[in-house]
This record gives sequence, structure tokens and C-alpha cells, in this order.
Amino acid sequence: MHASPVSPAPITHYENFPVASFLCPAHLRAPIAAIYHFARTADDIADEGDASAAQRLDELQAYRNDLGATCASATSGSAAITSSSTRWPQVFGPLQIVLRTHRLPVQLLHDLLDAFVQDTRKSAAAEGYATHAELLDYCRRSANPVGRLLLHLYGVTDALALERSDAICSALQLINFLQDLSVDIPRGRYYLPREECARFGVPQADILALRQTPSATQLIAACSASARASMEFGSSLVHQIPGRAGWELRLVVQGGLRILDRIEALHYATLTQRPTLRWWDFPVMLWRAIWM
Repeated sequence: MHASPVSPAPITHYENFPVASFLCPAHLRAPIAAIYHFARTADDIADEGDASAAQRLDELQAYRNDLGATCASATSGSAAITSSSTRWPQVFGPLQIVLRTHRLPVQLLHDLLDAFVQDTRKSAAAEGYATHAELLDYCRRSANPVGRLLLHLYGVTDALALERSDAICSALQLINFLQDLSVDIPRGRYYLPREECARFGVPQADILALRQTPSATQLIAACSASARASMEFGSSLVHQIPGRAGWELRLVVQGGLRILDRIEALHYATLTQRPTLRWWDFPVMLWRAIWM
């Protein structure tokens, strides 16, 4: 049994990068939007509002339970998801259709939830990441599954494509961390690894106080260079993705690189300022996308 396609719901959050835009193949816009809203809603449970950590963890567990029920119903061909079967019918109704029609790798959805649970616990404990490798392991679950899910929809499954996708998604996540330092740190969210802070001689007290010292600037510059290298390695993936989807990815890559340009233009002072893209950045991104 196949239900009618569900149109993407409006995107209300600020985004650096296009989400299910007109560049996506028309038949994949609804599936991409369904995946996006699954991840976005879980992220909001973990991050938005004034709920306690315990309440957030309970909500995420309920969300995971509903994911399990949705996967089971998609496999068995059960009736469509409704408000009587889940608290989030606007998420799991469309997702049920995508699970049924595209046979998504379900573990990737659970990986995303694992990342949100980890983020909630670390924020509650005001605990960051010891090493860059540990931070990348978080990105493996918080960001990389989205790229792999999209590749699954595009029918691209070779190992090199997956490696490049992971590099792009991890880079996007790292860029977002660097962009949001001035916002995240006051909220108890720390994404500058302690090992890297020690290497550049940046004490925890300076990070907590958002002091943009020369050492902190060198640290952020080095982290930016690492994210750029990851993005540039992954960027060859644009030539493996056919048609309009490939152009969508070109703009996603260039969006990430443009944020890095903005960070550099601020002399890496993102402990005190949050760079964003402006309308005049998009012609630059488009020009660069054409010549990739």
C-alpha cells in the first residue's frame, strides 16, 4: 500500500544551507523533507526551551519508541501514522512513507538520536570533548547519517562516495560549532577539544569567559583549517551525484566554505561574534559552485 506523497513542511529555522530546495529532484523533495524534520524535531527536543536534562532524555526516549513503532508499521504495511499513535504525527507520518517506499537504513536514524542523547548529557554536565577524534566520533552520529541517508535516496552506495559524504557532513558540523561558539558556550555546550586548547595554550577560564586572546584566535584558525581540509576532500562527491541533486550539493559545500570565509574575515573572533551568510554571499557561492 502506498500513501500519497506528503509535501515538505515550511522550514522555520535559520539554515546556512539549502534544505529540500527547488534544486532537489522533485520526487525526492518530500523524502528529504521527512528526514530533515525527523532530525530537526529531535534536535529541538534536545536543545530548545527550558526543560530539564531528565525531561529531554525522557522525550528523546519517547521519540525513539515512536521511531521503532513507525519502522515496524512501515515494514508490516500497517495503517498510516496518526495523532492517536504518536505525539509527533507530522514527523512520523511522512517518515513512515519514506521508510516504506525507500527502505531507509534505520540504524542511521538511531545514530542521530544517540547523538542528541549524548549532547543532552554533556550539556547537563557542562562537559566537552577531550580530543578531536572524540569530537569527530560525535559528528559520525550527529551529522554523517544525514549525508548517508541522502546518498541512499540518490542510489549512490560506493565506499568512496560514503567517505566523501562523511567528510562533508563532519566539516559542516565542525563549521557550525566554530560559527556558534559565542552562543553555545554560555549554554554549557563546548566543542573546542581540551587537547587542542592545551596545545595552543588556551585555558578553560578564557573559553568560559569568551576571551578572544591571541592564543584562542590561533586555536580557532587551526580548527577552521581542519574543517576546510575535510570539506575540500569531500567536495569531489559533487561529481558523483547526478543532475540537480549534484547542484544542490555544490551549494551546500560552497555554503560551508563561505562560512569559513566569514570566520576568517572576522579574524577568527567567533568567541565574541557569530558570522552569518548575507544575500550578497549567494552570488559568490553560485559562481564558485559552477566552477567546481
